[in-house]
Amino acid sequence: MRILKNIWFSMQPYKYIELLNGGLGMSQSKEELYKKLADAVVEMDEDEAVAVSNQVISNSYDAYEAIDKGLSQGMETAGKLFEEEEYFIPELLMCSDAMYAGMDILKPHIKVNDNEVKHKAVIGVVEGDTHDIGKNLVKIMLETSGFDVIDLGRDVPPSTFVNRAKEENAELILVSTLMTTTMDGMAEVIRILEKENIRENFKVMIGGGPISQGFADKIGADGYSVNAAEAVRLARRLVGAAVAI
Repeated sequence: MRILKNIWFSMQPYKYIELLNGGLGMSQSKEELYKKLADAVVEMDEDEAVAVSNQVISNSYDAYEAIDKGLSQGMETAGKLFEEEEYFIPELLMCSDAMYAGMDILKPHIKVNDNEVKHKAVIGVVEGDTHDIGKNLVKIMLETSGFDVIDLGRDVPPSTFVNRAKEENAELILVSTLMTTTMDGMAEVIRILEKENIRENFKVMIGGGPISQGFADKIGADGYSVNAAEAVRLARRLVGAAVAI
């Protein structure tokens, strides 16, 4: 009772009622929890993201689905707010902190088929850009879907994408950017592959805020996706894996 009393004096009444309903045994639908996860990310609330993620696990809901329809959805909304200049880099970083806080809880509970053949991918943010939140989310979701992912980081020269893909015998090259000024670096990756006569050895996926299907078609990329979940589905199609998500 002392704990609840202390919480009461430190919270608004509606939050106290929410705690009683959601935290002390009254189960909520998965849709409600996924929306709370998305809201926690948008509202930059790490504690809420952790608490709701724990509720997802305690209710035996699917952890991957919670990432896809909760945390990822929230991050996508935050990205739109960034594009609309309602959020700026500090807010976007705090949103990502909330997303990662929830991800740390959910990721160990994702079911992975260990008997499935692992397809290898290299992923990175192209040279001139250091915005890697979207790239990191795609990487995590690819890994939880059974891919072996080599993360090249950010500000990666086009030649490094190609060289590491060759060294690692990767099937996929994923290139990301959040800036219009660095988009040509994506085209340069494909130009290098063509110059070395190895274009057919790799599938190239691109993504990021300013990227469109039209741009992907223009530079000859194999695919473009609007969000992390769709990137996973596209990656599986490109390598011929059965789409199980």
